[in-house]
Amino acid sequence: MDAGNVQLQLPTSNIQFLNMNIRRPATREAIEGYIGISPWLIGFLVFTLGPMIASFYFGFTNWRITTDAQWIGLDNYIEMFTRDRDFFQALRVTFTYVIIALPLNLVAGLALSLLLNHPLPGIGIFRTIFYLPTVLSGVAVALMWMWLLNPDYGVINSLLGAVGIPGPKWFFDPDTALLSIVLMNLWRVGGSAIIYLAGLQNIPPHLYEAAEMDGAGVWSKLWNVTIPMLTPTLFFQLVMEAIDAFQVFTAAYIITDGGPMRSTLFYMLYMFRTAFTDFEMGYASALAWILGIIIMIFTALVFKSSPLWVYYESEAKR
Repeated sequence: MDAGNVQLQLPTSNIQFLNMNIRRPATREAIEGYIGISPWLIGFLVFTLGPMIASFYFGFTNWRITTDAQWIGLDNYIEMFTRDRDFFQALRVTFTYVIIALPLNLVAGLALSLLLNHPLPGIGIFRTIFYLPTVLSGVAVALMWMWLLNPDYGVINSLLGAVGIPGPKWFFDPDTALLSIVLMNLWRVGGSAIIYLAGLQNIPPHLYEAAEMDGAGVWSKLWNVTIPMLTPTLFFQLVMEAIDAFQVFTAAYIITDGGPMRSTLFYMLYMFRTAFTDFEMGYASALAWILGIIIMIFTALVFKSSPLWVYYESEAKR
């Protein structure tokens, strides 16, 4: 036998035993992982996926809570698009809010984050103060703004009256009610500002140093360094805040209840009324899926457009 060509051969049973020992740790780790995520997985199946499947079915039925569901096919959707005036009013109010509030929140959040990014004494306290409105109860915030913007004894109108400016009726005027809700939700912009701040602090300092060496000023650095490097954060905020804007509910429900003259009849409020006031659960399920489709289309368009304006430094280095 040639010593240079000697090969070690193990019995088949030993090879199988080694393979089993290699697989056992991986299998055990996978089982432990599934056990660890089981609370979330059960919650997702029971409270998210299950209701989604049920609402999809009930959207094709005539179901009141007190009666059995009766299959009616596309009648709910035909009713929605042909005879339901409140449906189109809710869409109009919601889209108007999104068009106004979404860019305003994005710009205000970015501007606030730029201010909070300066290394000033006590800046951490200011960051905490601006973030606090995000963690407050939506109902408590709505009640506070009802008091602040009350046309008769509200703080805002009292201050305006002190300088000779007649205050508007805010939530009680169809022309200003929707804008009042936009203003109220702008108060919570500190939450998005903190996310922008995290993105700002991840921008490499040497980019600003190179721009300064080239003679760039403040605005030039903002436009050519800060905003391009912050586009992934802007992309994330655009998606999340758009989803949130399409689902405005608390302010309209607590303060205006859709009025005056349906000027704040948001889509979520209309869907809530349909389900829990009129008890038309089948029709409300159809409304919910229409809103879900609208949000999915908007999100898909944002993702489709992202290669045109979102800059990833890791991809540029390839």
